[in-house]
Amino acid sequence: MTFEEKPEGNGSLVDESQLDLDAKHQANGKPGASGKAKLSARQEAYAKCNLPRKSLNTYTWQEIQRHNQKTDQWLVINRKVYDVTGWADRHPGGRQVLKHYAGEDATDVFRAMHLDPDIVRLYLKPLLIGELAPEEPNQERNKNARLVEDFQELRRTLETLNMFNANLGFFFLHLTQILILEALAWVIVWHFGSGWLITIFISFLLTVAQAQGSFLQHDMGHLSIFKKSKWNRLMHKFVMGHLKGLSAKWWNYRHFQHHVKTNIYPKDPDIDAGPLFVLGDLQPVEYGKKKIKFFDYEKQHLIFCLVFSPFLIPVYFYPESILHMCHRRHWEDIAWAISFYIRYFITFGPFYGIFGTMVLIYLVKILESPWIVYITQMSHIPMKVSKEENRDWFSAQVLATCNVEHSFFNDWFTGHLNFQIEHHLFPTMPRHNCHKVAPLVKSLCAKHGLPYVNKPMLKAFGDILRALKKYGALWKEAYCTHSEI
Repeated sequence: MTFEEKPEGNGSLVDESQLDLDAKHQANGKPGASGKAKLSARQEAYAKCNLPRKSLNTYTWQEIQRHNQKTDQWLVINRKVYDVTGWADRHPGGRQVLKHYAGEDATDVFRAMHLDPDIVRLYLKPLLIGELAPEEPNQERNKNARLVEDFQELRRTLETLNMFNANLGFFFLHLTQILILEALAWVIVWHFGSGWLITIFISFLLTVAQAQGSFLQHDMGHLSIFKKSKWNRLMHKFVMGHLKGLSAKWWNYRHFQHHVKTNIYPKDPDIDAGPLFVLGDLQPVEYGKKKIKFFDYEKQHLIFCLVFSPFLIPVYFYPESILHMCHRRHWEDIAWAISFYIRYFITFGPFYGIFGTMVLIYLVKILESPWIVYITQMSHIPMKVSKEENRDWFSAQVLATCNVEHSFFNDWFTGHLNFQIEHHLFPTMPRHNCHKVAPLVKSLCAKHGLPYVNKPMLKAFGDILRALKKYGALWKEAYCTHSEI
């Protein structure tokens, strides 16, 4: 959902070259007769902003909420009503992100996901169709207006304290750590040979490098590290493609949906596990009543340990990323991913051969996978998983996430993703600042009676399995009860 581009100041994940709007594309995203002339998104936005506009209509929330279909999408930002239907297919964060907020107030999620909203407002102006009627509240009536106001005030305070400014040195040291581990692995195998003990040891080093690379690319995907947006984009491509062998655009497509509708089934792809798992208090019961049984979900916690955690990255994520790149013809991402394999074959091919190098790559992925799976799922699977409830941004993120205790090791081992509450509330905040704002977030939770969950790491890992076992038991009970009826 991020598409800033600023010559000076904060850059972003997506720069101007990504937002070039080809003249061959019409508003519906279909190719036109000519495909040569190009106009940057900024130029197009400025041109549209200068067009004469009719007086704004006023709408009630009841009217706005009816426009929540794929072919009819309105949303509200700061009391302004926008028709984003025609823009959805060209939205850099993916059309699903806009669809998920159609018919709703998107003020806080808009601010959360964009580094510099002033730039993005250039693209909103041509989409403006009206505003809320004067008698209408700022948010839907089911939301706690005071909580929303308090959260927005908190964000303004954090901006004043420069909590959204990234420390370049922090991320440079992180990248240096990864490159040193990769180089050390090559030096060891070059000096000591490719015996099985050496192979195990360098696999461990490469696994640490890959896991830390996952955390670094996560930052590059959210933050403005450099002043020039093109450098942010280049670093994200380099870390995700060259160091990880995955597609940056594929990650954006999945990850932004996860952020805007965290733990909302089926809008969050991270908890839409298909037939593999049943999550939350509702999905297991629905599956049980409908007699859906791809396997015995009562044992899904064992499947998670033995199958899902070691094979998610090598067996599911990598093929999905490749298919995404090829299907959507993301040639730049394909080139970066290919460079990952070329580097491995050049570095380790002389010692292991082609087949042995591929085995090494997938061995490292199998070792990395449980690390990443447990880190990412410890803050979500045990928390509230529900269908759409149209909650305010603060409540939705706090209820769907939890933290793991702050310590030097925990911060390093999790890539600071142990501060998931703060990260989900403020995705564009550098992770080295999350622990600084945690007391303020905790205080706001206490003021409004919301839980602020902070756990030891081992308990957080165990809660994943306990939650899966609980959800499996709910499925079993519904399945058996329905059978008797």
